[in-house]
Amino acid sequence: MLRLSKRSVSTLLRSGDRSFRVAAAAGTSISRSSPSTTDVKRGDTESRWYSSLTDGKCRKSESLAHFNMKTNWFMGNRYESSAAASDSSSQAPPPPPPAEKFEYQAEVSRLMDLIVNSLYSNKEVFLRELISNASDALDKLRYLSVTNPELSKDAADLDIRIYADKENGVITLTDSGIGMTREELVDCLGKIAQSGTAKFLKSLKDNKDAGGDNNLIGQFGVGFYSAFLVADRVTVSTKSPKSDKQYVWEGEEGSSSYTIKEETDPQLIIPRGTRITLHLKPDDKGFADPERVQKLVKNYSQFVSFPIYTWQEKGYTKEVEVDDDPAESKKDDQDDQTERKKKTKKVVERYWDWELTNETQPIWLRNSKEVTTEEYNEFYRKTFNEYLDPLASSHFTTEGEVEFRSILYVPPVSPMGKDDVVNQKTKNIRLYVKRVFISDDFDGELFPRYLSFIKGVVDSHDLPLNVSREILQESRIVRIMKKRLVKKAFDMILGISLSENREDYEKFWDNFGKHLKLGCIEDRENHKRIAPLLRFFSSQSENDMISLDEYVENMKTEQKAIYYIASDSITSAKNAPFLEKLLEKELEVLYLVEPIDEVAIQSLKSYKDKDFIDISKEDLDLGDKNEEKEAAAKKEFGQTCDWIKKRLGDKVASVQISSRLSSSPCVLVSGKFGWSANMERLMKAQSAGDTTSLEFMKGRRVFEINPDHSIIKNINAAYKSNPNDEEAMKAIDLMYDAALVSSGFTPENPAELGGKIYEMMDTALSGKWSSPEVQAQQHMTQTHNAELLEAEVVEPVEVDGKK
Repeated sequence: MLRLSKRSVSTLLRSGDRSFRVAAAAGTSISRSSPSTTDVKRGDTESRWYSSLTDGKCRKSESLAHFNMKTNWFMGNRYESSAAASDSSSQAPPPPPPAEKFEYQAEVSRLMDLIVNSLYSNKEVFLRELISNASDALDKLRYLSVTNPELSKDAADLDIRIYADKENGVITLTDSGIGMTREELVDCLGKIAQSGTAKFLKSLKDNKDAGGDNNLIGQFGVGFYSAFLVADRVTVSTKSPKSDKQYVWEGEEGSSSYTIKEETDPQLIIPRGTRITLHLKPDDKGFADPERVQKLVKNYSQFVSFPIYTWQEKGYTKEVEVDDDPAESKKDDQDDQTERKKKTKKVVERYWDWELTNETQPIWLRNSKEVTTEEYNEFYRKTFNEYLDPLASSHFTTEGEVEFRSILYVPPVSPMGKDDVVNQKTKNIRLYVKRVFISDDFDGELFPRYLSFIKGVVDSHDLPLNVSREILQESRIVRIMKKRLVKKAFDMILGISLSENREDYEKFWDNFGKHLKLGCIEDRENHKRIAPLLRFFSSQSENDMISLDEYVENMKTEQKAIYYIASDSITSAKNAPFLEKLLEKELEVLYLVEPIDEVAIQSLKSYKDKDFIDISKEDLDLGDKNEEKEAAAKKEFGQTCDWIKKRLGDKVASVQISSRLSSSPCVLVSGKFGWSANMERLMKAQSAGDTTSLEFMKGRRVFEINPDHSIIKNINAAYKSNPNDEEAMKAIDLMYDAALVSSGFTPENPAELGGKIYEMMDTALSGKWSSPEVQAQQHMTQTHNAELLEAEVVEPVEVDGKK
């Protein structure tokens, strides 16, 4: 026996199928073939049935009467079959019925709610989707008319017209495209995610004779339903050249059903195409403003290949006569000899008419050899609302595995400020798919954030988009596109750097130099492209920045590395004690004076097989080691170094003889793998007051002394004569604090350092400019104080063996 729901039966009756099939097992679902254009009579003897009510054999060419069923069998009621059956008592017990299988069904109203409220993040894209569908309809007509010219005979013009009724909140979009028949209307608008464009493209692909390129846009089959983002009722009136009748589809938001009827009003008949009428929701009636509609068209569909007309208010100036003043008219009548002149004034006459909205042609589709620099600059200013010309532009087309066209620009100034290098949420790249604007809100999909200042347009035919077209899907194609766009961007920047006008690159570097340094940190794959673009001040070029190529060209023959020092300014860098020996040898040193410089250089590690060396780190090798001199110095000052290390304790990791000093007595250098003084200063500034974690990140400090300096020689003599001398101890402490400051570190107790300096000044300046009487008085005061100190010393006395 078989049960059918009312919905299944009504579907069967409505579809008018010529052939039905009932599965052999009870309770299985009914499948039907494609709907026919003619109705099928219920008693058709050619219908083929298979039923579990029979003896299991297929009976062909049997009428419905064979089963002796009542007409209301289709209502789902249960009736017994009168078909002859064998004696059940003589047969084995029947097998258990098989498990029932059901198909998942989506609730249409819930699915529509997801499309309207979840799929699209911006309501205004509804017009983009509807225009894209209209463009596809026009493209289909144009393609099919090549082989069948009769399709386009009713209306020659291929265009799209949008009428906005602000007062009633109605938008009407009409195209003269291919239109739809009744069956196509059911198939395309009656099924969600059923794309007619996708089917058409598949048919073209399957047709071996079909050649040439096409610009069809739709592919997901949900673009039409974006109309319900702003409309609570949508009416679609369509006329196909394949049909003599015009049909009207109507649906409402939240409803799981729709209606289709034949258009009978002669005033609403169109020769060919589709007219979509949106009855806007009360909160969205602002979209019916003609100026807003025009703005949306220019933003999203400016480069659609078919003309788009919008209904706009226009005006023209004309002169009209003005009535004369009665007093002046009477005076003129009295003077018969004076010729009267009619008085007029200019007024603006307002009227409504169709206005072409997308008159700008996509410049990226033209041959780059045919486009002038002025045209590129004009497109840049108009597209990105700029008033200055770009520094450079690049127009290119990529073919092969990934095909797209693009125009990229380097802006003259940074709109977000010179210090804003981490703002990756920009709207500088406008993405088009088949000339339809998709989005300009990207998060590193097409460009890394350090190149977020690059502006331009990208137009592709096969980008992997999501259903709403608003999000770029991560895929291999996107990665290849990103790689090629980045390469072209670097080629543009390199062209600016090689320009004869040096000021252009100076302007670029002043605005976007920090972005490239950030690229050294984040993009190791492009180090070879970034490094030649970097610019730094140096010990031999304090006023003009130089490139790494210029540094390498100026290197000494025996020089094996690129030397640099990081500091907060050029002044402090060039006066640092670390440079003394290098300046004597005329070795150039790069000055890294911006906070990001040191990390960027450390990320590069080397350039043209030359390692970057920080001259403020230990084990600096200048290539001039004299082993005999070093051995003699260690023998002479080795014990003094140990004595100084014992005095300084944990403040330093070791005390060594320096090979980098010439005029300074000592210097405090960082460990090879630790933070430099500059980095330590920067990290302290970013720790938000909590410096406890910095103690674990500080590198080891090495105290280097200059054996040729008089102060070190005096310290060495003090150690040999009296290692416990307090004055010598104080001198070591002060020497360490002075080296701490001169090496770029921050003293832990500045007040204590100031007290030591004042004490040394007092000792050095005591009596230098005083009169003899004052000097004698100071000498007596010092002697008296010394006697008092001696009198206060009391030695312990032993009594009965105890003190």
